[in-house]
Amino acid sequence: MLHSEDACIEAYNILIASDFYSPRNAIIFELSCSLFLREVRPTLVEVLKEGHNLGLFNNPRDVEELKYITEHFIDDENIKYWIGKVKDKSRLRKFVDFLKASHEVLIEQQGADVEQILMSAEEKLTNLTALEIDDRVDGPADMANLGYDEVERRFLRYKNINEVNKGLIPLDGLSTGFDNLNHITLGYKPGDLIILGAQTGHGKTAFALHTSKAIAVDSKKNVLYLNTEMSREQIALRWGSILSGIEHERIRAGSINETELSIILNAYSRLRDSGFYSYPCPNLTPEKTISIARKFKAQKNIELMIIDYVGRMDKFDPRIPEWQMLEQIVKTQKMLAQNLKIAVMCLVQLNADGTMQGARRMKNECDLMLKLTPIPREDFELSEEIKKYLNPNYYLIIEKNRDGRSGVSIPIVFDLQKQTMKDAERISQ
Repeated sequence: MLHSEDACIEAYNILIASDFYSPRNAIIFELSCSLFLREVRPTLVEVLKEGHNLGLFNNPRDVEELKYITEHFIDDENIKYWIGKVKDKSRLRKFVDFLKASHEVLIEQQGADVEQILMSAEEKLTNLTALEIDDRVDGPADMANLGYDEVERRFLRYKNINEVNKGLIPLDGLSTGFDNLNHITLGYKPGDLIILGAQTGHGKTAFALHTSKAIAVDSKKNVLYLNTEMSREQIALRWGSILSGIEHERIRAGSINETELSIILNAYSRLRDSGFYSYPCPNLTPEKTISIARKFKAQKNIELMIIDYVGRMDKFDPRIPEWQMLEQIVKTQKMLAQNLKIAVMCLVQLNADGTMQGARRMKNECDLMLKLTPIPREDFELSEEIKKYLNPNYYLIIEKNRDGRSGVSIPIVFDLQKQTMKDAERISQ
């Protein structure tokens, strides 16, 4: 930094004073940054003057060390490498501090709840291991080359799919389970946070399992489903209805004949060969989702995690307002999605008027916000568009779409008895 303006720019953008082990080096870094911000080149003379004004470098030995640093500089082409080394050492020191602090907690809080201690440690470790993304400025050539490569890649992929698999939509991520939603979003992508809102009894869990069917059963991708309110048996019975097409109430009551029993049992073979992992967890917390997701990503390589639903998640501090808890949850899940390179779907409950508590804060964090709501009666009477579809009864509304169109209402058919969903078919003209 004391030798080159380019090195000064790189170091100022990436490093902070606490990255340096030596307090003296941290002080020199801060003085250099202070001069740089005032558009004064941080040479040896300027740093000494700045230090003297603040009562620093009064010892001749300090001056000699500063001179030594100035004379032994790094070539500009190597600066990024050595900045990376400084950052790596800093992260390792933080890791050592984390281990020491965790050890002290175990000694001081021997009677504390083990689960809470582990979850707290897990959250701190996740923050520590989160990848730092360096700022990068793309020049005109960089952006043009990137655009060229992306458009060519998508063109060739689309052409190949049309030739090999007629009619399939080329997706960038996981299938949503709805063709119309696939067209608009190109699928759920790694790092995406998806929020789906619906009122009580209006299809939150059915939507979650429909999504799981499209990804885990039909596409054989691994999905983790965290459920906060249903038992293992209830989830299993829902699958029986979804995969067999036989009414859920009849399956639950056992009111089926032998032929239907055979159909249902055969349907479960599809689930057995799928990538669906269910984790009933009535005491789920934001911190616990981190631990569970990391475990299943490492062991099962999951590509999607579904939380059904965030309103039932426990909070360690009951004094935290509901909106603040929701904000904490969605921020945690967005960070988790990016760090693990998976998609995360959070199901939330809509108020009676169709609004979503904490909607603005959640909308800021998420990549895709959807609402599932019954089609109003007046739409059936007045909307010419809805009359073009065969028996639609619900809208899947795209409230926000970071990568495409929003404000779109997709007509779908939700069969409550069979717990199935599908795109509403357009009536031929």
